[in-house]
Amino acid sequence: MRKTRKSVSTRKATSQCQTAKEKQEDFIMLPTVDFCFKELMQNDNIRKNIIAALLNVPSSEIENTELMPTILRKESKDDKYGILDVRVKLKDGEQIDFEMQVEAFDCWANRSVYYLSKMYAGEIKEGEGYDCLKKCIHVSILAYDHFPDDKECYRRIVFCDAKTGKEYTDLMEMHILELSKLPPEEKNETSLLQWMRFLGGKTRKDFEEMAKKNSELEEAYDVLDKLSADEKKRLEYETRQRAIRDYNIGMLTAERRGIEAGRKIGMEEGENRINQLILELSKLGRTEDIVKAAADKKYQRKLLEEFGLQ
Repeated sequence: MRKTRKSVSTRKATSQCQTAKEKQEDFIMLPTVDFCFKELMQNDNIRKNIIAALLNVPSSEIENTELMPTILRKESKDDKYGILDVRVKLKDGEQIDFEMQVEAFDCWANRSVYYLSKMYAGEIKEGEGYDCLKKCIHVSILAYDHFPDDKECYRRIVFCDAKTGKEYTDLMEMHILELSKLPPEEKNETSLLQWMRFLGGKTRKDFEEMAKKNSELEEAYDVLDKLSADEKKRLEYETRQRAIRDYNIGMLTAERRGIEAGRKIGMEEGENRINQLILELSKLGRTEDIVKAAADKKYQRKLLEEFGLQ
């Protein structure tokens, strides 16, 4: 009997170890976590291929890319810092910054315009002319619906004439990629759509399937696979994941507490108004109105309005 129990226990432990090993081998970092996205963009080929897809040019035209510092300089001690995910400078001096955002951000438009403006204004130094200014592009890669009223997953935003639609200048532009709106997969998709699918991948199987169809994505998957196998990188990735998760839980908890506090305040204010109404009606001897207001909410609101208690 003991031998049988020991055998069952051993098989169970072996099974658990096997499951843990499979999970370990199946683990893959997700590019939507900003740490992973930054690590991927350290690879020169991946940077070039994503930029080429974004600008709709052959990758051979992107001759050189240089990673730049991602903290934008402050003009004064009271100025806000701008911190970007990935900032790239091209051979001709153009700058592109990429930001990965998973959770909805109420002021994202304001934030992205601020960062783009900061990048553009930061190019010019004292004594230089405006002719030295180079094109700046802000790229928002969003895992949520930023524009909920349509199904467009990609858009390019530029300065243009509001009446004619004619482009005024291309010196500043924004590209917004909404990964949550990707349409069903089709044959002969654009390179940009394929990269968007890769950046929005959820499982190792997703990345393996995409790697079979595109040599650029195959290289990106190899880099992702090596990153995921690096214990130190995995620890940094998981730490960043926890930080994001803890922040979101904290915000949700604060929101719930705020709603509950607001509900309690609202109930107290409502009770005070009703008590005041009863007092005013009692002074006037309108006891029938007190009874009627208790049974009829509509009549109660009418009396509250009458006594200016709304």
